[in-house]
Amino acid sequence: MTDRSASVRSRRSGPRARLAGVALLAAALGAVGTLPASGAPSQGPRDAVREDSVGKDSVREDSVGKDSVREDVERLVRDARFPAALVATADRDGRARHYTAGVADVRTQRKVPVDGLVRAGSNTKTFTATVVLQLVGEGKVDLDAPVETYLPNLLRGDGIDGRDITVRQLLQHTSGLPEYTVHILKDVFGKARHTYYEPRDLLDIALKHKAEFEPGDRWAYSNTNYVVAGLLIEKVTGRPLAEQLTERVIDRIGLRHTSFPGVGDEGVRGPHARGYDAARPGARLKDVTRIDPSWGWAAGQLISTPGDLNRFFSALLGGKLLKPAQLAQMRTTVKVPDGFSQVKGVRYGLGLIRTPLSCGGAMWGHGGSIPGYYTYPGVTDRGRAATVAVTANREPSRDAFAKADAVVDAALCRG
Repeated sequence: MTDRSASVRSRRSGPRARLAGVALLAAALGAVGTLPASGAPSQGPRDAVREDSVGKDSVREDSVGKDSVREDVERLVRDARFPAALVATADRDGRARHYTAGVADVRTQRKVPVDGLVRAGSNTKTFTATVVLQLVGEGKVDLDAPVETYLPNLLRGDGIDGRDITVRQLLQHTSGLPEYTVHILKDVFGKARHTYYEPRDLLDIALKHKAEFEPGDRWAYSNTNYVVAGLLIEKVTGRPLAEQLTERVIDRIGLRHTSFPGVGDEGVRGPHARGYDAARPGARLKDVTRIDPSWGWAAGQLISTPGDLNRFFSALLGGKLLKPAQLAQMRTTVKVPDGFSQVKGVRYGLGLIRTPLSCGGAMWGHGGSIPGYYTYPGVTDRGRAATVAVTANREPSRDAFAKADAVVDAALCRG
């Protein structure tokens, strides 16, 4: 293992039935919790909309009249009962707008920071896939080579053999590798919330179990695939995953508020709304902002903001991170089984999801969930982007996450 004893980059202060398989916890979240009415915060004062230029990042406060996105965001707090909601949109010219509703802290009723930091969960997978595909473009990795080529003798188990699983199948979730989060999810929400996991620990948990199916036989979301992808990056480059994500993606496109927390870094460093969970229906809100995110690693450890997620997916789809051949491979999708999403026609590429829009066409993104936070970004081929983040990762009301996702759909369709 490479040394992960410190955060690779410092962050400037100012980082399921809904698309359930997309989120970091998706494969393990079978039952959905409900937040009690007594725990639902008041909306608090309505924030002004912030507008800025993605390129220059100049900021001003703007008094806005009727704004349909603002109204949608406020409904996430009022009707879906999320403690806080943050939304960032960007048009094809790069002009960004930011919205907030709710409160950052249900105890103090502190105001939600505009474009505040959130745990990005499984959006990390797209960052990881991007680095693997960059290595493909550099001739250092072959998508259709067995994992064994790069990580000899690593994948062995009941029905599991790294000689039969390709790199493409890892990124595409067609490897058949069993899902490790199923076996630790209860702990990371509770007694093991502050436990540090080495990547190999996570893989060992998975390898104790039988393969889900033969490689390439079908599609099934598994965070284990991306733990292996992270180990592959480290083996091929000889450098820590955090460094590679930072240098090859985060710094390259100027994501000033995105970072990969270092070992032992349990906090969210910078302006943020606190993240909450209710362990069971009727339970009170529990503050789970501080966690050890190592159990997500290459599958879900990043911290970011809605604005930075828009920048990332826009840059990725705009060809700023991958060569045309590798971007085309990333966008080559396979059918996702019915029941994976309430939206029909969702397809999975290489760490990238294509979701049909209600107005026609489609958006590209991923989505993520980790204790306390749920994020859902989307970018269209016409250059529009929208990301929603909410501060509870188990459903506070019926169809709460469907309402959150609908905000992104509506924002993209109105443009």
